[in-house]
Amino acid sequence: MSAGWVAAAVRARALVDRCPGAAGAREIAACSSLDAASRRLAGTPYVKYAREAAGLPEAQRAVSATLLWHLRVLAGWLPRGGARLLVPLAAGFEVANVTALLSPPGCRDTEALEPPYRLGALETAWRRLARARTPAELRTALAASPWGDPGGDTPWALLTGMRMAATRRTAVAVPHARGWAVARAALLTARELFVHDRSLPEPVRRNAARLLGTRAPAAASYQEFRDGLPAPARRLLADVEEPAGLWRAEARWWRTVRDDGAALLRDGTHGPGVVVGAVAVLSVDAWRVRAALESAARGGRLGEAFDALA
Repeated sequence: MSAGWVAAAVRARALVDRCPGAAGAREIAACSSLDAASRRLAGTPYVKYAREAAGLPEAQRAVSATLLWHLRVLAGWLPRGGARLLVPLAAGFEVANVTALLSPPGCRDTEALEPPYRLGALETAWRRLARARTPAELRTALAASPWGDPGGDTPWALLTGMRMAATRRTAVAVPHARGWAVARAALLTARELFVHDRSLPEPVRRNAARLLGTRAPAAASYQEFRDGLPAPARRLLADVEEPAGLWRAEARWWRTVRDDGAALLRDGTHGPGVVVGAVAVLSVDAWRVRAALESAARGGRLGEAFDALA
């Protein structure tokens, strides 16, 4: 293994060691107010961006911005060309930027008011997408990029297309994360078909079929969908009898990512697996801290999803 991968693995483990972890997140969640929870962040890496947070959305965004900064730091330590491994794993930040771009004028949502996430070497096509002035222009820009054509130019079609494309790209480019991508594709497809009662645009359906096979995306019922899934995704939904219970599968997905990521970090080799494992654990930690801040803002009442993961 090259010296570059060894250095990256050491850096990855160091970043993970600084995270508050489950115990730290539970302490944040148990705070009686957001102010008290924000003070708890002072002893964590999240304080870098959280100092100026004025409310819950800003504090949660600060946590996400810290995660992105960690991924960019990792990318800088990787050998030449190694950053390509992290680009699909950071795709959610580009989706968030596009979500803000599509927000209607006058939208008061914090994500829309904040400047876009700075992706650096982890960008897929953001600078090109940012120049789009209409949804139709955005679709054209996506179609000419690694994202591919989303199959429509409504905000829903654009964002759903990007999210499913991100799962496909992750499965192809990051072998260690393929199982997570397949399960994520199942969750996304299930929500669109059976919660929102929306048919998938053709490019989204094709991407889903590449990961799930052809039966599940074409299913007429939720039960038929579950039965048609490949084994890893079928296990994810094993005890979720109705679409309304998909939040439990979401929590299980995060637990799987957490456990698999920790196992990759424990691997004695210094290579891509350790870096992917670190990204997984860092991502779970950020998800957990965001949920903890929401619990504190509600007066320290833990939500079921947070409790299931922490």
